[in-house]
Amino acid sequence: MTLILDPDDPAGWREAPPASAAPPAAAPTGTVPSAGDRLLDGLNPEQREAVEYRGQALLIVAGAGSGKTRVLTHRIASLIQSREAWPSQILAITFTNKAAAEMRERVEALLGEAAGGMWISTFHSACVRILRREAESLGLSSTFTIYDSADTRTVLKRIIKELDADTMGFTPASAQAKISRLKNELADVETYARNANTNDPNEVMFVEIFRQYTRRLRDASALDFDDLIAETVYLFRAFPKVASLYQRRFRHILVDEYQDTNHAQYSLIRELTQPVPADRVHEMEGHGVNVAALTDASGGIPGASLTVVGDSDQSIYAFRGADIRNIVEFERDFPGAKVVLLEQNYRSTQNILSAANAVISNNFDRKDKKLWTAVGDGELITGYTGYTAHDEAQFVADEIESLHRAGIAYRDIAVFYRTNAQTRALEEIFVRSALPYRVVGGTKFYERAEIKDAMAYLISVANPVDELALRRILNTPKRGIGPATETALASFAEQNGISFREAMRNADALGLGPKVTGAILGLARVLDEAAAMLVPSSRAVAEGTNEGASSVSDVLVFLLESSGLIDALRNSRDPQDETRAENVEELVAQTRDFDRENPGATLVDFLTQVSLVAAADEIDDASGTVSLMTLHTAKGLEYHAVFLTGLEEGLLPHQMSASEPGGPAEERRLFYVGITRARKRLFLSLAMSRAQFGEVAVAMPSRYLQEIPEGLIDWRQSPGMATSRGGTQPRALNARRPGGAWGTRDRDLEKFSVLKSAAPKAEWANRVTGTVRDNGDLTLEAGDRIRHVDFGDGRVTQVTGEGTKRIAHVAFDTAGQKKLLIKIAPIEKL
Repeated sequence: MTLILDPDDPAGWREAPPASAAPPAAAPTGTVPSAGDRLLDGLNPEQREAVEYRGQALLIVAGAGSGKTRVLTHRIASLIQSREAWPSQILAITFTNKAAAEMRERVEALLGEAAGGMWISTFHSACVRILRREAESLGLSSTFTIYDSADTRTVLKRIIKELDADTMGFTPASAQAKISRLKNELADVETYARNANTNDPNEVMFVEIFRQYTRRLRDASALDFDDLIAETVYLFRAFPKVASLYQRRFRHILVDEYQDTNHAQYSLIRELTQPVPADRVHEMEGHGVNVAALTDASGGIPGASLTVVGDSDQSIYAFRGADIRNIVEFERDFPGAKVVLLEQNYRSTQNILSAANAVISNNFDRKDKKLWTAVGDGELITGYTGYTAHDEAQFVADEIESLHRAGIAYRDIAVFYRTNAQTRALEEIFVRSALPYRVVGGTKFYERAEIKDAMAYLISVANPVDELALRRILNTPKRGIGPATETALASFAEQNGISFREAMRNADALGLGPKVTGAILGLARVLDEAAAMLVPSSRAVAEGTNEGASSVSDVLVFLLESSGLIDALRNSRDPQDETRAENVEELVAQTRDFDRENPGATLVDFLTQVSLVAAADEIDDASGTVSLMTLHTAKGLEYHAVFLTGLEEGLLPHQMSASEPGGPAEERRLFYVGITRARKRLFLSLAMSRAQFGEVAVAMPSRYLQEIPEGLIDWRQSPGMATSRGGTQPRALNARRPGGAWGTRDRDLEKFSVLKSAAPKAEWANRVTGTVRDNGDLTLEAGDRIRHVDFGDGRVTQVTGEGTKRIAHVAFDTAGQKKLLIKIAPIEKL
């Protein structure tokens, strides 16, 4: 009896299959005879070539929607059905558990029970299985704990507190991000320490944080997620005999989304595909491991066959450590590799694909391919330029309603944007238009922690007895006020029969330390000063107006600056805090919109509007909801109709990418990913002015728009039309110009910039506002006439829904059909 390694077996070993059934030692390079018509039926010539090719290395360049999962699953099934490999000799790696489950189900559907024993899993899952078996070699218990991100931050928080590293600007999140980046580059603490600048106190402190973090994980026999891959690579490099067992075990390795691999993942694949030298093979034979059927003429075991699937045009995760060179340089890493291009697209229409091809062809670090489809040209791409973000959002809402009336389910429609801060105008208009939606892969604008913090400051000013809001901001940003102090304040308030706010004003009576007492009194003083800003003049009080009171935006800016909240986010070393600061600045921009659109309104009016928007967010529909998500989240998804919004310089490409090497190219790939998510309909939109960083700024159309050929976009309102305010010459981005030739890119951009408009000012009429109001118990019936702030007069055709979710379907005299949530729509009954 011969034994072979099988990590699926708890004992680690199982009886070898009979010699007559053993797969061949090495498949010849080239193609294998037909694996059966059933496995090849319906495959196009390129897909068939990828399934049947046999060699050491195969790169399948799979364009968007080209059926890569089908190719991978049929290739696995082909290897097993032709008896070239046992299921247990196949390792297929994906990036998500969902993709792994789908692949496993498809192979099982093709082969039935014969598919059992395959390893189809994520990188992390595969590494955990290996490390559990080999933990002893690394000095770990086989029952080691895996720390998630929250666990990691908890450990780092304690370390930073003990080292007083927070005084140097360190936060758990920033330390976690840097440690993760280093581990993904396979750099441990000692490697980093050898190259650290010992004259830099911050660097010395980080080394100590990293060292203590590593020690605490080791003491607890724990690994974090980044360790799972890094430690497996270390295991294979430090213990070649262990590596040989897995190199012998896995004869066919398949990796999906190869363009998204980082250095550690790339290194793991390299280790697994190394050949096993003859001397080690001889040693393995001495331990009873069956290797005879796998050796070549040299007596060694050749490296495993490697198949990778990916698309350099969809590499958009550099910020996570993904290295596009892994796929671009595949042929250099694996000499003699076969490359198969999958260019036939089964998802989108040709007009959508032609736009995608034209855009991505401007990137030079790529293998050239042209996506095509047999389904026909389809409808033209629709383009629209709004005057403001609300105008753009209203266009999106109207088009979604039009699609829905035509029979497209809400769940088959998606809206993409570059940054989460862009959701604010979209959400406001969607709620007001009674459109069911969900924010995918992110938190809704008003539910984000930083927005809740800023809103809690406003609530504390408007309602001084709201203890919940006061407790939220008591130590936000950090002021050294801990839970014990918070409890002491609450007890003092209760014992003396006063509010929590009064207790804060009397903090010096609690006998706390001078620093903590000063922090509490300082916050109480800031809140009192903000409250004083809201007091109207004595004359205005007599007249019943709000004249003399500061605007909501002025009060918010005062609170953000005086409390230190915005500075704490801006000065943080945590890269995510930069995004949080942008979100808070977007809230400032919202309050400025509110002040402009609602002269004389109070802070309570603003807080009421926000709560109405948030409360109305639970609208649902039998056909699902429209999905709102960032372009990064959209990767791997597809929809009947896609709206790509905010196509402006500074957003796409994002301003942060401009100075980074390869940044604009990656932003273009992001645009390409967004375009190729659409099956039938694609909408591109932008605004000519957008509130950013608290100010309304002139926006420039994205440079990527003019890379789309003339004739593919039907501009409902082009940038030229918007800047000339409906002028006679629609200067669309891709319109023919006198003379026929384009000038330089910068010169062309100037031609449709609002800065070049003949209008006397660059502040356009805000055709669609974000106004909402509380209509109380307003009842409407079919036939009623109403007046809307933005759309004018109209007639109600029907009313649906119940209670606060009652929806009026209105035919406006000039604006066409709209749906309005009666509870908050800016309407009056005529």
